[in-house]
Amino acid sequence: MEAILEKLGILGLVPIVTIDDAKDAVAVGRALMDGGLPCVEITFRTAAAVESIRLLHDELPEMLIGAGTVLNVEQVREALAAGAEFIISPGLDMNVVHYCIRNNIPIIPGVTTPTEIQTALACGLKIFKFFPAEAMGGLETLKAIAAPFGMLKFIPAGGVNTANLLDYLSFPKVHACGGSWMVKSDLIRDARFEEIARITREAVLTMLGFSLAHVGINTADNEESLAVAKQLSAIFQFALKEGSSSNFAGGAFEVMKGQGRGVGGHIAVRTNSIPRAVAYLERQGVIFDKDAAKEVNGVIQAVFFENEIAGFAVHLVQDQHLA
Repeated sequence: MEAILEKLGILGLVPIVTIDDAKDAVAVGRALMDGGLPCVEITFRTAAAVESIRLLHDELPEMLIGAGTVLNVEQVREALAAGAEFIISPGLDMNVVHYCIRNNIPIIPGVTTPTEIQTALACGLKIFKFFPAEAMGGLETLKAIAAPFGMLKFIPAGGVNTANLLDYLSFPKVHACGGSWMVKSDLIRDARFEEIARITREAVLTMLGFSLAHVGINTADNEESLAVAKQLSAIFQFALKEGSSSNFAGGAFEVMKGQGRGVGGHIAVRTNSIPRAVAYLERQGVIFDKDAAKEVNGVIQAVFFENEIAGFAVHLVQDQHLA
């Protein structure tokens, strides 16, 4: 159960999908995967839910499939029989909660009040759906409600979209975000699966926030490093910052005091979340040298690709305040 919930947090996004005709389920699943997101929550809002889950489970075994809008124990049984791996409910139904706990089924019930949180907390649950997020006051309300419960995490859904996604994900108590904006019903109805993939990709890349952090330059020694850093600083009016193993010209250039990683140097790419970025890039075939990862307070702050690109080592970097 914990492994599934942890995987949801690493994925960071849970597309909430309502399917009217089960024949569209696999095409939707493939579109989400093409967009970089092997996860889906199929809602029990239509009669096609069970068959949609079954088809996705059979055709796309690498996809993490959940059942949403689950209102009773019978729907839990149907969802699990079809291949669902986790259950999400819009509210707190204790019959559903107790059944799932007894059977070691990942359950994420919906909550909006401290009373509901305490009730579910007494059952040992630590991750909750905050729904409907925006209608209930959005992030500020979530922060207020979550304040007394330091050990808990939330998955806000309802009004979450690309515009406010990073606001929610920047709150440490947000485990992931759920939303239907990536897979709108009209896009499924009109078979616009490429558009679903495009919107999903936009959401994933917004979440990851890839950007160039700096370029690393290898030099022979400290003397050459300082000379190069001073030259770049003078040309571009960047601030010079001297360090123990390298010198910086602003934030754009890191000049190594010797032969650093990479034949020509290295490229640092910033991301909002190294764990999510690593998982995403590994799905694209990137291999990481995790043994050489840099950690601060147990959190990875930098990790290199195992292979160079055009003679440059490449590493991800994450600001400590974003960890």
